[in-house]
Amino acid sequence: METLTVWYYNEMIGKLTGVVAFKGDRFIILEAGPVGYKVHVTLERLRTIPREGEGSVSLWIHTVVREDALDLYGFGDRSELDLFEKLIGISGVGPKSALSILSMAPVETLRRAISSGDTTYLTKVSGIGRKIAEKIVIELKETLGFREENGIAGLAGEIDAIEALEALGYSQREARDALSGVPKDIVDASARIKEALKLLGNTKR
Repeated sequence: METLTVWYYNEMIGKLTGVVAFKGDRFIILEAGPVGYKVHVTLERLRTIPREGEGSVSLWIHTVVREDALDLYGFGDRSELDLFEKLIGISGVGPKSALSILSMAPVETLRRAISSGDTTYLTKVSGIGRKIAEKIVIELKETLGFREENGIAGLAGEIDAIEALEALGYSQREARDALSGVPKDIVDASARIKEALKLLGNTKR
């Protein structure tokens, strides 16, 4: 039986280590000792998690306690957890919305978008409303402390990729979802479009 490994933070679960018993749409059941924990994860994290019963997984956990539920949100590193907690600290951004935002782009890309005040990227790529995007920029721009002069080109490239897919007849949401499934180490816009088309079932080159 897998040994239970749990760290506590502020009297809540802070980290879990165990074996994946089940992989759902946007969550996993993490078997740690005799307990199977349902942990919500980003789409990117879901892809990197081993198949059911294969290998150990360790996730940083944010616990959301409500009157009728206790929800766990898991992240592979502290930078993801940190941005998630900053996002849900903004009025109008709930845990599921924050997780969806983190599913659409790497943490570094999102930090660049916020630090540069790029609400267009946040609305087009992350799919959130403009008012929420503006609130995120206003409240987090000065606190993230991210500086990278070459980062803006990458943001524009992802928007271009979405617009190219829209021109081929796909909806903005279909384009976003497909691009979120393209490995993040593929950075060239044209290559990302080709990979997205494969995911959309389009064989055109």
